[in-house]
Amino acid sequence: MAMAVQKLYPNAKVTIGPWIENGFYYDFDMDPLTDRDLKRIKKEMDRIISRNLPLVREEVSRDEAQRRIMAINEPYKVEILESIKEEPITIYHIGNEWWDLCAGPHVETTGKINKKAVELESVAGAYWRGDVKKPMLQRIYGTAWENEDQLKAYLHFKEEAKRRDHRRLGQDLDLFSIQDEAGGGLVFWHPKGAIIRHIIEDTWKKIHMQRGYDLLYTPHVAKADLWKISGHLDFYKENMFDQMEIEEELYQLRPMNCPYHVLVYKRQLHSYRDFPIRVAELGTVYRYELSGSLHGLFRVRGFTQDDAHIFCLEDQIKDEIRGVLDLTEEILQQFGFDKYEVNLSTRPEKAVGDDEIWDKATSALKDALEDKGWSYQIDDGGGAFYGPKIDLKIEDALGRKWQCSTIQVDFNLPQRFGITYVDSNQERKRPIMIHRAVLGSLERFFGVLIENYAGDFPLWLSPIQARVLPVTDAQLQYCNEVGKKLKASGIRVEVCSGERLPKLIRNAEKQKIPLMAVVGPKEVETQTVTVRSRFAGELGNMSIDEFISRTKTASENRTFL
Repeated sequence: MAMAVQKLYPNAKVTIGPWIENGFYYDFDMDPLTDRDLKRIKKEMDRIISRNLPLVREEVSRDEAQRRIMAINEPYKVEILESIKEEPITIYHIGNEWWDLCAGPHVETTGKINKKAVELESVAGAYWRGDVKKPMLQRIYGTAWENEDQLKAYLHFKEEAKRRDHRRLGQDLDLFSIQDEAGGGLVFWHPKGAIIRHIIEDTWKKIHMQRGYDLLYTPHVAKADLWKISGHLDFYKENMFDQMEIEEELYQLRPMNCPYHVLVYKRQLHSYRDFPIRVAELGTVYRYELSGSLHGLFRVRGFTQDDAHIFCLEDQIKDEIRGVLDLTEEILQQFGFDKYEVNLSTRPEKAVGDDEIWDKATSALKDALEDKGWSYQIDDGGGAFYGPKIDLKIEDALGRKWQCSTIQVDFNLPQRFGITYVDSNQERKRPIMIHRAVLGSLERFFGVLIENYAGDFPLWLSPIQARVLPVTDAQLQYCNEVGKKLKASGIRVEVCSGERLPKLIRNAEKQKIPLMAVVGPKEVETQTVTVRSRFAGELGNMSIDEFISRTKTASENRTFL
């Protein structure tokens, strides 16, 4: 592709071009490109493929590589060469016409590439090295497969992912917005989205209280000194908003909830008999993200973590981790997620805590996972500096994996804050602290939910469960009476009128309303409704009480009507 670009646009300067999950991209310093330009580039690529040019590997010295790069005036390649630490430097040639710095390997000839299985997808702007102070480049995204069928399958997947995009559905279904007037990365939950959030929170709180957690609410700001003690100002400052001065003291918007929960623990002296102590909070935090990295609900600047912390003794770690795994499974299954990828991350090179406690904690995590019967992969050295961790990715309807749940053992904060307990010998000891989140953040999890269901939420989760639709305005009074009865029974309902019935039905389908209760003269006369389900089709005529009973039962049982 890069060869094709430079054949068509000789002044274009090449930069870097890596493979990515479903294809590749290459950045060029050149004038802006259009979709028409992409078609020209693809045609030139096809010609290069058809010529069946050999790809030849050559090893050169660093000085020789630099000499050749300077000769063809490719300044970005000079910088790339400086970042390559390995020797010798490898260059790949396409025939005798074009070459590039590359580690390889490559196919033997361009003819080995199936041109019908290659597609250029899009072009976007990208700063060199991701630095806003450096030049804006043109990034061409492409994808390449072994055969045409694989390409078609990928393009179908891509279209389906586009149809499920939570940013578009959030707008179409009026669930949330991010408004320029307020600032990037700050989420407004609209009434329908807020109802779903309420259901998520209510489900979360109920399960946590059943499993022995105490709920907390803590401030959104604190004195900056708190974040010095916690270490966030040393290790996390670039992700924190600037401090604010109040009455000659510096305050900080919280980027984490953990220090607050430590302070709640620290308010009194605990005995070994008190453990385990479990506290949980839906705590909103604020983190500075570059505007270019913001992405719908997936990357924001203010979000609510479903945070919890467990303070326990060393010999309680395994049982507590197993309890968290059970709780995680229960919550995720409520929302339809039952396929997971699990990773266990072990001690990195730089870490706090002695070997013995690391070994004990890591073994406890392994034992809990094995007790649970979950298969997992070891991420050797991938733990946080303060303790080993378990990360869990959920799989959605398209087979995509999303990082949500995390369980982390922490030896650092208890030490930094000097928290202790009194053991059976009346000696002061330091407890173990476990951080854990199941959903990750409500915003990101909501985005995943939208895309998993393509906005077509199940009955129990749908913000509007039913619409009552009159055939004509003559039935509107009865429809309003039906609506009042449904609302009084706890069913989320709307009465819609003012259009012909076919359009009312189309609008309800477009808004993905699970149930429609149609009312005509016959239904008014018999005090009934004719019910239609998005998931089960025509359900026929039924009394109001039957409709209410069946809707409530289906909602409680997480089933369709």
